[in-house]
Amino acid sequence: MAETAQKILIPETFQGGPGVGYDIASQIGLMWELIKAPLIVPLLRIGVYICLAMSLMLFMERVYMGIVIVLVKLFWPKPEKRYNYEPIQDDVELGSSNFPVVLIQIPMFNEREVYKVSIGAACGLSWPSDRLVIQVLDDSTDPVIKQMVETECQRWASKGINIRYQIRETRGGYKAGALKEGLKRSYVKHCEFVAIFDADFRPEPDYLRRAIPYLTRNPDIALVQGRWRFVNSDECLLTRMQEMSLDYHFTVEQEVGSATHAFFGFNGTAGVWRIAAINEAGGWKDRTTVEDMDLAVRASLRGWKFVYLGDLQVKSELPSTFNAFRFQQHRWSCGPANLFRKMVMEIVRNKKVKFWKKVYVIYSFFFVRKIIAHMVTFTFYCVVLPLTILVPEVKVPIWGAVYIPSVITILNSVGTPRSIHLLFYWILFENVMSMHRTKATLIGLLEAGRVNEWVVTEKLGDIVKNNAAAAAIAKKTPFKLFKKPGFKFGARLHLLELGFGVFLFLCGCYDFVHGKNNYFVYLFLQTITFFICGFGYVGTIIPSS
Repeated sequence: MAETAQKILIPETFQGGPGVGYDIASQIGLMWELIKAPLIVPLLRIGVYICLAMSLMLFMERVYMGIVIVLVKLFWPKPEKRYNYEPIQDDVELGSSNFPVVLIQIPMFNEREVYKVSIGAACGLSWPSDRLVIQVLDDSTDPVIKQMVETECQRWASKGINIRYQIRETRGGYKAGALKEGLKRSYVKHCEFVAIFDADFRPEPDYLRRAIPYLTRNPDIALVQGRWRFVNSDECLLTRMQEMSLDYHFTVEQEVGSATHAFFGFNGTAGVWRIAAINEAGGWKDRTTVEDMDLAVRASLRGWKFVYLGDLQVKSELPSTFNAFRFQQHRWSCGPANLFRKMVMEIVRNKKVKFWKKVYVIYSFFFVRKIIAHMVTFTFYCVVLPLTILVPEVKVPIWGAVYIPSVITILNSVGTPRSIHLLFYWILFENVMSMHRTKATLIGLLEAGRVNEWVVTEKLGDIVKNNAAAAAIAKKTPFKLFKKPGFKFGARLHLLELGFGVFLFLCGCYDFVHGKNNYFVYLFLQTITFFICGFGYVGTIIPSS
């Protein structure tokens, strides 16, 4: 009887014995069937419900932002109308005394290619020279570069520019540490405002004249933020993809935050701060990799207001190599999640900020944009949706798989109409990058491993100009699709992207043979994008227009 029961409960293929082949594939298939119904199907259904909920949250956020930006553009008064604004006029009798003293901080780290451009742009600002202090904060570890930067500062100083070259013994706190140390200098005490420009940023000469009046005539304003413009956006497909993402951020997110709540995240550069507001907020802190956002949130909780000027544009450079972009996105995704973990209860308990502003900061600014937006893209479209092909018992409604993502994508693309023809590939590329952003977000929330990793984004300066010229020539020659790779093949391999590419390819093949929803069309295209990124060629493709 026991032997009979054993044969009933345990399939013959597991028992072995004379004349019975040990079919591993059959056993795996049988084990899959045994655990699928009680375990896999319920878990996958829960995953689908969670992803659909996150998609709806992101959808409502994008629709809300879209409605508000239309209202802002049509009905909201311009910043110069909303605030007390009057340009500072030159006065022959008073001389430059009616201009406040402004500090310019330029943090640097081994910026061989761009140091001359950034220092030259700062020294070229049309602000009275006796009311301007330029501070080059050089954390370089290469003694040759340090000597080059110091020599450039001395060259401008010989022309009568008040420029100071500052170095530190250690790089403690990275950029936040350098900015904090710079504000401690004795010659900074008489400065009322500080403008910050990263080493690749090039403000126009009238930048201060357009920004400072908001601060001088509105004592409750702490920050005036300018918009980034990219000198190398046409260099390759990678830079075009970045431009599309960042244009939405500046065209919609920053504009809406400034117009509705006088709050947005400081972008770390191309902005002018009231030094008193920095001090009141507790100064620069290096507890996360987004010291700029940290300062902005703390200043906002103390009642300070921010102004975003979309027409105040500053030239800058986008990462043009995939490795540099990956490191940047890790920092930009991990830092906000970690800051949210550290500050959420402080925001909730704050009594100086109105209830709806708290809701905006916690839910919209942090939770949806910095956490949900990253996680739903990767989890839903690169994990859950492909798995439902292998488990046909779990269905994804068409509105969740197609309609809502389409609307979100269209709303995200409004900032860069010139790249509308690249929209489909942009979606596929963003799905790839969402893998890294999701990983970084989880690291930030859990405060794990690489939470404080800081890799300075590589800048190419004049090399960018040469590549941009090459890209312009390539546009006229449609058969030249690639520029010459700049790295050895082995250094270009990214195993995580390649691994997910294989997974999606297998799911696509299964759907092609057994599926009914034709997901294989998307899966094969997504596979190609994962492989392009995995082999490191996304930064070598030159866009056709």
